[in-house]
Amino acid sequence: MVNPTDLVLVAIMPSQRDLEIARVLGWYRIPYKKAPKTVSVDRIAFYQTARFGDEKWAINFTAPVLGHELVTRAELLRTERDHPRADEQYFKIQIGPLERLPRPLPSLKWRRITFLYTTGERLMKATEINDLIVDSEERELLWTALKERGMKAEVNYEAGRGMQVDFALLCALGNLGVVLGDGKGLKERGEWKCIAIPEAEVKNDLPGVMQKIEAEVSRLGGQ
Repeated sequence: MVNPTDLVLVAIMPSQRDLEIARVLGWYRIPYKKAPKTVSVDRIAFYQTARFGDEKWAINFTAPVLGHELVTRAELLRTERDHPRADEQYFKIQIGPLERLPRPLPSLKWRRITFLYTTGERLMKATEINDLIVDSEERELLWTALKERGMKAEVNYEAGRGMQVDFALLCALGNLGVVLGDGKGLKERGEWKCIAIPEAEVKNDLPGVMQKIEAEVSRLGGQ
């Protein structure tokens, strides 16, 4: 059972085979070289890839974390001792029974996910993956306002060439990237139009911020 105070790690579930290992053997592996900052969490939630057909690009299952240890790939998968990465280290995350969420949490637009942290409360209240992202008060205010206006946005979006925007609104004639802060080094690239909005402006004049964003979306042909 998910507790509101649980620290939850959202992680990739790459294949049916890995899902069966989690379900039957009770563990999940993370390459040490690609591991997140901490694997000492209360619970893990699995984001399923395109290989899962009707359940792709969504979180359907979660499981309690019972512990972890550092082992080699060969120790994890004893039938693959000749694998090129047999000697590489992996975190073996020991988990309890898989629990299906009351409803799937989809990524409304396909996005590349590595790892992210959230809380049990967010996991149970979310309607899509963007709702899981824990962020500043200003980002929360703007995210809520965008949803209330029916504007579809992606949070912490990779806009190409290493540029990340706080919110991405994909439009008919291009894409709008919104960055909170002074926007230093912010450049328009290809099909991206980017605007910077001071965080104080979000707190003090949210209606004005929304008008600014809606005007830019309109110039880009709407969503």
